[in-house]
Amino acid sequence: MNTQVLPVNEESIALAAKLLQQGELVALPTETVYGIAADARNGEAVKKIFEAKGRPQDNPLIVHICGMEMLHGIVSEVPERAKKLAAAFWPGPLTMVMPRGPEVSEVTCAGLDTVGVRMPSHPVVQAVIKASGVAFAAPSANLSGKPSPTNAQDTFVYMDGRLPLILDGGESAVGVESTVVAVTGEHPMILRPGYVTKEQMEAVLGEEVLVNHAILEKLKDGEVARSPGMKYKHYAPKADVTILKGSFDAYRDYIAAHAGDGVWALCFDGEEAQLPVPAISYGKEGDGISEAHNLFTVLRELDRKGAKTVYARCPLSDGVSMAVYNRLIRAAAFRVVEV
Repeated sequence: MNTQVLPVNEESIALAAKLLQQGELVALPTETVYGIAADARNGEAVKKIFEAKGRPQDNPLIVHICGMEMLHGIVSEVPERAKKLAAAFWPGPLTMVMPRGPEVSEVTCAGLDTVGVRMPSHPVVQAVIKASGVAFAAPSANLSGKPSPTNAQDTFVYMDGRLPLILDGGESAVGVESTVVAVTGEHPMILRPGYVTKEQMEAVLGEEVLVNHAILEKLKDGEVARSPGMKYKHYAPKADVTILKGSFDAYRDYIAAHAGDGVWALCFDGEEAQLPVPAISYGKEGDGISEAHNLFTVLRELDRKGAKTVYARCPLSDGVSMAVYNRLIRAAAFRVVEV
């Protein structure tokens, strides 16, 4: 298959809309990362996403819409919490898990009785949904388990020959996937952290928002993934990543004791020159927004540099930093060392 990468204009948006209507795949930018879209109601089209990514079919996909009226048929009810959160954060990087409606393909939901829905703020996604009339399922446009792409060039590296069209809308602003929150049940619960934080949602809802245990630790044996991003190893470069928890001095000393061929340090701004191995920063210490924006780009850069072993400085685990820690601990397959 010949994969075209086209700049965003009226013609390329019309082509993307036509491909989606015909049951084909399109990769396109969102404010979080680049995604692969297929008609969420068309099970055969959605299966092509799993094939293109090499993604296990027990991993549900998120449905993207451009207006509240599109929820009809996609969800069976819109809980009061969902209305409050939508008023505060939609369009934006928040996915809400609600009871599944009759029009969504079972393939999209991995057989679950719930569906994750979000209304992205990126103008390209909104334009494609409006032009096609299609609410589409779209995971990140990476090969399963690899770091998500945040621009069209990295999407092409993953998807060349796997789908017909990539729309080039520049760099994604956020850099990590959306927050996923389940809004049914006794308490709302975060299933995947992102740019919209626990604290922000609690301020809107006036109630506690729980954090699923699988955000910061492994799913238990036999436990079902209720959201994308809950699997064991994910977002991972080719190198073996280990997170080092502790002071900068302890981090530096540990790396000095483990230096060797192919060893790299993943650190914070300004620390690179102080380390005994090649080092690359993924953002400012304590600044989850800058770390989220850079993390996947830097993980792919480590692949390009030929890194074999990577020792990563540990981010915080609250606010937006929770999203960074969640992605990094999965990239490291849960290898964390206290130093």
